[in-house]
Amino acid sequence: MRHGKKHNHLGRTTSHRKAMLANMASSLILHKRITTTLAKAKALRVYVEPIITKSKNDTTHSRRTVFSYLQDKEVVTILFREIAEKVATRPGGYTRIIKLNNRLGDNAEMALIELVDFNTIYGKDTEVKEEKKTTRRGRSKATAAPKVAEAKAEAAEEVAPAEEAPATEEPKGE
Repeated sequence: MRHGKKHNHLGRTTSHRKAMLANMASSLILHKRITTTLAKAKALRVYVEPIITKSKNDTTHSRRTVFSYLQDKEVVTILFREIAEKVATRPGGYTRIIKLNNRLGDNAEMALIELVDFNTIYGKDTEVKEEKKTTRRGRSKATAAPKVAEAKAEAAEEVAPAEEAPATEEPKGE
C-alpha cells in the first residue's frame, strides 16, 4: 500500500534530499538544462515549478521565500530577472523532461530536464512550421500571372544584351 507517500524519497534522508534538490534547481536555473536520472528529474520538476511560479511576483517576501529554497543569491537574482520575464505569460509547465538512453555503468534511466522558454531548438521549429503553412496555401491564378510575366520580361532583357554583344564583336574581327 502507498498510504501517505506523496513524493519520492530517492533513497536519501530528508536533509540530503532537500539539499540535493536545491542544488539541482540552482543548476537548472543557471544552465537552463541539466542531465540527471529520470526519478531525480521528476522530483526536481515538482520542486522547481512552484519556485518559478513564485518568481513571477517580484516582492521582497517572494524573494525571501525563494531564497529559503535555493540558498544562492546569484541564482535568485537570475530567476527573478531573466526567467520570470520569459515565463510571465505562461500559466505553468515551465520545465520539459526528455528521456535519454540508459546510463552505461548501472543502466539507470537518464533524462534531460530543461526550461521550456529557453530552448532555442524547439522555438525555431515552431516558427519554421508557421512559415511553411503560409507558403503552402494555393495562390490564385490572377496573382500568379503578373509574376510569371515579370519573370519572362526579366529573362528577355537578359537575353537581349547577350545578343547585342556578339554583333558588336563581329565588326571588330573584320
